[in-house]
Amino acid sequence: MALNFNKYVQKAEAFINEVAVEIGDPDDKVRAARILRAVLHAFRDRVTPVESLQLISQLPMLIKAIYVDGWKISNEGRHMRHLIDFIEAVRESDGIDNNYDFVTDYEVKEAIQAVFRVIKNHVSEGEIHDIIAVLPAELKSVMAMA
Repeated sequence: MALNFNKYVQKAEAFINEVAVEIGDPDDKVRAARILRAVLHAFRDRVTPVESLQLISQLPMLIKAIYVDGWKISNEGRHMRHLIDFIEAVRESDGIDNNYDFVTDYEVKEAIQAVFRVIKNHVSEGEIHDIIAVLPAELKSVMAMA
């Protein structure tokens, strides 16, 4: 069986294009990819590996690669009780580019919702419900509004 890497690239590009549109900047694919990576890394570090694997099983191959890049798997996610904890985690995951991508907490929240809207387009409703169930109340509402 031959691997069709072009197909993987096309699906990943389409996913990132969706994120770019959702963040309101359809021409800046590089920024969209940075934001996608930051949100995915913040999320994966705060849920269990089982929940992560169930989520990424439904994502395009190269988006899975972004998700797992640099992942130090532990049996428990870092505790996250409030939305601000997740906002700070996204900023931290964005690294030195966070000054360019996010000025305010509102912008981070909007980026989180944009990424989750795209994820909802690619992941089953049942898995979305499973994800929402493990989130703290403040983040559940953000995810539900996405």
